[in-house]
Amino acid sequence: MKSAVNRKKGLSLPGKILLGMVLGFFFGLFFRVPALAIEPLGTLFIRLISLVVVPLVFLSLFNGTASLGDIRKVGRIGTKTIAYYLVTTIIAIVIGLVLVNILRPGAGVELAGEAEVLAGLHEKTSPVSFIDNLVAIVPQNPVRSLAEGNMLQIIFLAILFGIALTLLPAERSRPLLEFSEAANELTIKVVHIVMKAAPYGVFALIAAAVGKFGIDVILSLFQYGLVVLLGLFLHSALVFSLAIRLIGGFSPLEFWKAIKPAILVAFSTSSSNATLPVTMDCVEKGLGIPRSISAFVLPLGATINMNGTSLYQGVSAVFIAQAFGIELSLVQMLTIVSTATLAAIGTAGVPGVAIITLSMILQAVGLPLEGIALIFGIERILDMARTVVNIVGDAAAAVVVNNLEKNHQIDAS
Repeated sequence: MKSAVNRKKGLSLPGKILLGMVLGFFFGLFFRVPALAIEPLGTLFIRLISLVVVPLVFLSLFNGTASLGDIRKVGRIGTKTIAYYLVTTIIAIVIGLVLVNILRPGAGVELAGEAEVLAGLHEKTSPVSFIDNLVAIVPQNPVRSLAEGNMLQIIFLAILFGIALTLLPAERSRPLLEFSEAANELTIKVVHIVMKAAPYGVFALIAAAVGKFGIDVILSLFQYGLVVLLGLFLHSALVFSLAIRLIGGFSPLEFWKAIKPAILVAFSTSSSNATLPVTMDCVEKGLGIPRSISAFVLPLGATINMNGTSLYQGVSAVFIAQAFGIELSLVQMLTIVSTATLAAIGTAGVPGVAIITLSMILQAVGLPLEGIALIFGIERILDMARTVVNIVGDAAAAVVVNNLEKNHQIDAS
């Protein structure tokens, strides 16, 4: 009995990943040649991550869009809620991009020392006009888009088909929606299986990186984490507080006091979905938001509003570009903003999935997926912090939409 209990009290997956990173660092520092020899294990892990990206992104976005219900009945509240979510998401990404470009945490790493790697990356990231990028979002062949992993086209397909599903009669749409939800759960289960290999993949990739490039990798990783946390803090303290005061007509101090229980649950679980019941209770009882508003705004937010995740993905993409010595063009920056915004709609509200959808953004701008390994070591800490920002954004939206509805009713009368 005691042995069984002890096994249950072993290291959690985030703890194992952190341990793998630490061991990989010292292994690469003291055993450089063997560290390079185990790099294929890390490459195998990256391939496993890539394997689930397309189905996860398509199914999550499809289900997230379809969960809006009948688009024709979303009406006034839905329009205000979605507009607020999109605007704050874009602001979050822009804050992250500004900070990471000013502070440049990955500038000193220079991972792309091999000429052939840089050549391949430059080939992928050749300049394309913004208009051409917009036109290219619409695929000519959906099957080809899925097979080639063209992420912007996959996002377009998922949202288009999700909207179309909401326009079908319920008896026709329900079987397909149930099937897609089951398929999405299956894909997330595969993600959990793949993540069990994360400690070993991170060990191999960090060992190989340190073996090649030395301690600069870890120093830049620490700076990267600080940039993400700074961005999350600024977005919460400034953007949310201003929105609550200026648009919501509510005291930011009272707001933060009321949602404290939800913040603690979000930080400990790293799951917007798991925190949803607590968030609803805080919003309804602590902030006095009627259930007619909270029951729509908060579940929708848990599906499509991921301010913290979007900021994190924007910073991570540019950090990886800096680490590989790649200067991103304005078009690529705009691509990061648009892709991260759309990805927020389909990011499942469960721990660790954002690291998978990050690969979608990297692919969209032609960055190497191997860069994901650099940020795995502190992923859990950042996941906890960005989940807090995600649920705070949902609660702030409820305050804003509720006040806008009050003003509308006064004007109408």
